[in-house]
Amino acid sequence: MSISDLVYGVYERRLLKDLSPEQTPKHVGAIVDGNRRWARGAGAGVADGYQAGADKIPEFLGWCDELGVQVVTLWLLSTDNLERAESDVKPLLEVIESLVDELADSGRWRMRLIGALELLPEASARRLQDAVGRTEGVEAMAVNIGVGYGGRQELADAMRSLLVEQADKGLTLEELADVLDVEHIAEHLYTKGQPDPDLVIRTSGEQRLSGFLLWQSVYSEYYFCEAMWPAFRKVDFLRAIRSYAARERRFGQ
Repeated sequence: MSISDLVYGVYERRLLKDLSPEQTPKHVGAIVDGNRRWARGAGAGVADGYQAGADKIPEFLGWCDELGVQVVTLWLLSTDNLERAESDVKPLLEVIESLVDELADSGRWRMRLIGALELLPEASARRLQDAVGRTEGVEAMAVNIGVGYGGRQELADAMRSLLVEQADKGLTLEELADVLDVEHIAEHLYTKGQPDPDLVIRTSGEQRLSGFLLWQSVYSEYYFCEAMWPAFRKVDFLRAIRSYAARERRFGQ
């Protein structure tokens, strides 16, 4: 073990000691950014960067579990990503499919897919759904897997679902307009039934949300980290939690 490993080990224990269960966010969102740039910096191929990012996911979920986080939302593939060349999207999808299979087979977490699965290749969507289905009975931390996810797409899907539901009940558009409120929309989001994210972490130094959980993150706290996702360490995670714990949440007031 190197000196730096020893130092970081001491630092991790110190950070953990300073945190209390009351300061832990119930729902953590993660924009796992920087896999491609990490690969370029490491002199590796893009697919190697995707795989390094996937290898970080179980580790990250373990850290969240250790602190008692109840829900984790991971943004792995955006609707914008799907517009890239097939030669780029295909290896990323293959890595994601293998990752979701691995997470399901571990039996450690209950998973949910969030995103427009109809935008994915049929075989990919079916494999992901089959894997997530195997976790339905797991009583543990909930893990949302954002694949083919876009914030605007989610809101469009929510409104479409809401309109169809109300039409089936015989309501006209005018009648719906009279009673529509924010709770009606929230009930049709991909994350329905779950608490909104308390903390959103984005790696790679980018300081924007890019449409991540647009509706749900209105009162979230944000933490932007310079580390590329494959290089994200437990001390980086604990620093994010410490930063969250030190903030006074006002919820828009």
